[in-house]
Amino acid sequence: MMAKAGRAAAAWRTYREVSKPGTPGLMARLRAIPRMIGAVMRGEYDGMGKSKLALMGFGVIYMISPIDLVPDFLVLIGVVDDFGVFLWLIASLLGESGRYVDWERATIQGSVQGKLDGPTPKRPRRR
Repeated sequence: MMAKAGRAAAAWRTYREVSKPGTPGLMARLRAIPRMIGAVMRGEYDGMGKSKLALMGFGVIYMISPIDLVPDFLVLIGVVDDFGVFLWLIASLLGESGRYVDWERATIQGSVQGKLDGPTPKRPRRR
């Protein structure tokens, strides 16, 4: 019962984070997931480590794998563990992709601003 409440709370926190004004929306986050994975793998994005990405990959494998920690023939318990992994995976992906979109926007903004400002003028040498 306590685990169920924890998962419900995690789902609610994810919903609030995605729907908060000024943060990337759900579709922006979903579209950013493949870019985020590529950036993490290439080492361009330091906001998420390869170990967390691997853990998320294991979560996907666990959900689609016929081998379970708790067998699905134990109807209620067997499905709950898969649902818990699913909620964790969705919450993690949406949270991380939101941070990635923010990072991506800041990076683009910084590079555009740098090009608009032009090269830094050299100061004359004092003698």
